[in-house]
Amino acid sequence: MSRIGKIPVKVPAGVTVAFKDEVISVTGPKGNLTQKYHPVVTFESRGEEISVGRVNEEKQTKAFHGLYRNLLNNMVIGVSAGFSRVLIITGVGYRAEVRENLLVMNLGFSSDVYVGIPEGLTAAVEPNGKLVISGIDKQQVGEFAAQVRRLRPPEPYKGKGIRYEDEHIRRKTGKSGVK
Repeated sequence: MSRIGKIPVKVPAGVTVAFKDEVISVTGPKGNLTQKYHPVVTFESRGEEISVGRVNEEKQTKAFHGLYRNLLNNMVIGVSAGFSRVLIITGVGYRAEVRENLLVMNLGFSSDVYVGIPEGLTAAVEPNGKLVISGIDKQQVGEFAAQVRRLRPPEPYKGKGIRYEDEHIRRKTGKSGVK
């Protein structure tokens, strides 16, 4: 049995989960999410918990078992609490600001970089160089954070660039003087 798939998903108060026509619908205080699923996975609601099962013991079915359990869990967490990713912008003159639905960043290039903020996500810039991206869809939050980080990845010598808050950059020493 899948170690992740056998863990039941806890549904907090105020969140409703529906399964119809191979589509999971999760509605909560922050919004609603939908996800199609493969028919080899079954869902059973028991009070405040939902258990995920499978039809057979094939290898692909076992993979789907854990996958859809985690997707359901992420949807429940997203509509109740939401997800956020914090990026740190480091460098002299590097800064970001939010204008309507655009993220405007000065990253040391000859002109500013404009990035459209996808619908369903919010971006907030804190004064200490932190950029907080938040939303209800974990995949969308992570993908947008990765796109922003890709604009100026951190370099190993001075650490300038955009990095995740929990990311550690291995620093290199510069070239040593000639003897």
